[in-house]
Amino acid sequence: MIIYNVTVNVEKEVEEIWVNWMKEIHIPDILATGLFHEHKMLRLLNETEGEGETYAVQYFTDELDKLEKYMSEEAPRLRDEHNKKFQDKCVSFRTFLETV
Repeated sequence: MIIYNVTVNVEKEVEEIWVNWMKEIHIPDILATGLFHEHKMLRLLNETEGEGETYAVQYFTDELDKLEKYMSEEAPRLRDEHNKKFQDKCVSFRTFLETV
């Protein structure tokens, strides 16, 4: 299994709006690409430096080719939508994982 993991630190002032937008719009848009069959949204419980809350959103697929297709064909548009909506209120990084 291939996992596309997006870790996001969200400023407290937009956290509730961000969580709702992710659940109602952004995650469904990503799943609608047909390239992922499942997702999980998690909140970090251990203390982190700085302000805000940190979340990990994981998208699951069975083929590396699907992840590569998502990154080249879909991700730029969806990332732009996220950046326009939340501008400098979120900091994120992405990792690609494989179950062993």
